Amino acid sequence: MHPTPREPSLRADAQRNRERLLVAAEELFLEQGATVSFDDVAKRAKVGIGTLYRRFPTRDALLAAMCDERLLAIAQASRAREGVCDPVSALRLFTEELVTATNMYRGLAALLGVVLNHPTRGCAATTEAGRRLLHQAQAAGLVRRDLSMDDLVCVITAVSLATGETRDASSRIAHLVGLFLNGVLERADEGH
Repeated sequence: MHPTPREPSLRADAQRNRERLLVAAEELFLEQGATVSFDDVAKRAKVGIGTLYRRFPTRDALLAAMCDERLLAIAQASRAREGVCDPVSALRLFTEELVTATNMYRGLAALLGVVLNHPTRGCAATTEAGRRLLHQAQAAGLVRRDLSMDDLVCVITAVSLATGETRDASSRIAHLVGLFLNGVLERADEGH
């Protein structure tokens, strides 16, 4: 398990600017999607573009920071399910929750793999939670051993892309995630 990264301490004014940037980015990403311009984010936050780039040098860094709390909540929920849910149900819920979170921002699905590899607490915790859930299902002999976390991220991305503009996304997400999991379940009569 990798240590969870910590956010360095910031001066009070720098912390306020960071928070304003995240609020502005969240608003704009919800309004316009993941392709919003950095200039617009800086203007909405009422900071200079240099301040934005110092805090978040790339779009991926900004997205990862913006999603951090939501990803932490998903990771914590998956931990709470350990020993309560069977491994396949826990993996299903984790996958559905991550697709739903990804769908909040148009365009995030295409960047999900990059965002999850970012060194924020939420990204690290979510990636670790996914690996742990996958390993538990594999160790129980319920899911194919050749399924990796990278494969799971590809599926989450695909389901998010397929459901991002869907009116009743939650039932469509559950259906598509169910189809995927049914395809990777180990069957007693099959020798993978």
